[in-house]
Amino acid sequence: MDARDADLRKELDATLQARKELGEEYESALVDSFLEKVDQRLDGAVERRVRRQFAEQQMTVARDSRSPQPTDTWGERFGFGIVTLVLAVPLSAIGGGVADLSGLLVAWAGIVGVNVVQAARAWGPSARRRGGRDDDWKD
Repeated sequence: MDARDADLRKELDATLQARKELGEEYESALVDSFLEKVDQRLDGAVERRVRRQFAEQQMTVARDSRSPQPTDTWGERFGFGIVTLVLAVPLSAIGGGVADLSGLLVAWAGIVGVNVVQAARAWGPSARRRGGRDDDWKD
């Protein structure tokens, strides 16, 4: 039994003793007074609990906002790949028309290079910190 329970028990004993001394005509006033004290104690306990939960929630939000967030999703990477393939058609035509095979190879080396850089950024160390490849299927 903690100190608050002991205080509440003392209040109840004092209320019962006062009832014996004052008689039944004061019973409802004594009960109301005791119940008001119990209600105040409950309100205080609930308020402390709500404040504690609110503080814990704020701490969780603060921690989550500091953690690195993924900068792109699987859909964004997929869209990037589609765009580079669409742009590959005119780039291949221009490169092949201007410099034949060497121009075509340079155009495709640029396309592949851009996609490799994008993939390295998406699958680099920050991706391992946030959970690796399995997170990509959760988007």
